[in-house]
Amino acid sequence: MKKRLLLLLVAACILAMRAGSLNVVRSWLNYAQPMVTRESLSLPYPAPPPPEEWRRMDAGARMSHVRARLLPKLQEELAARKCALGQPAFVRIFKESRELELWLQGGSGEWTLFRTYPIACFSGTLGPKTREGDLQAPEGFYSVTQKMLNPASSYHLAFNIGYPNAYDLAQQRTGSLIMVHGDVCSVGCFAMTDAVIEEIYLVVEAAVSRGGSVAVHCFPFRMTAERMGRAEEAHRGFWEELVPVYEVFEREKRLPLVVVEGGKYLVR
Repeated sequence: MKKRLLLLLVAACILAMRAGSLNVVRSWLNYAQPMVTRESLSLPYPAPPPPEEWRRMDAGARMSHVRARLLPKLQEELAARKCALGQPAFVRIFKESRELELWLQGGSGEWTLFRTYPIACFSGTLGPKTREGDLQAPEGFYSVTQKMLNPASSYHLAFNIGYPNAYDLAQQRTGSLIMVHGDVCSVGCFAMTDAVIEEIYLVVEAAVSRGGSVAVHCFPFRMTAERMGRAEEAHRGFWEELVPVYEVFEREKRLPLVVVEGGKYLVR
């Protein structure tokens, strides 16, 4: 795994240098050490089949295989936290600490943190994605629906987070097919490892199965006043638009309604 990440890093740096983009080189170098050394989360399920076997399965066979291996224990894991498959779900991503949180909403409306997963790899550095090919993972507020699930993904399993959203389009940002997926390598997406994406995927799939959606909030870091005080000036204006959404959930454990007006994020 570490060898693959190192090779990806070297290749990206060579391409960036050829393109004359020293900022991209610096971004990848700054993130190289955490990418290479981070270990995946150990989960209580039988391991996925080898990649070559997985690639031969169609989408239906893949999902049957995943459900057979994970569902009995997953339902126990959820019940231990007073959660269940099919409840509304919510994903929060923090790039700086490389964490993905998966929350579930109970019948009385309260949100419970089911699990926090280490992100195996994402490319670029802190700051939003602005254009196709910039190697950046996005920041902002997105939403997953059933049609955005991809069990036939080349990256084990995947779901599209919905970049570009209305805000990105208002800012004339470009790019597409930004996923949360398996594997350990990614350019622009969030790679979670094959074993980890299986659990996340099943929870998200169940949450959207009745026509609903799953919110995905991508933050550069945990947006406390202290951390914002150290925020780099280049992105401060954009990040200040993200702070109210972060604060509402932290304070009230409710998902605020986020709208785009005048090319800015607003909380309703």
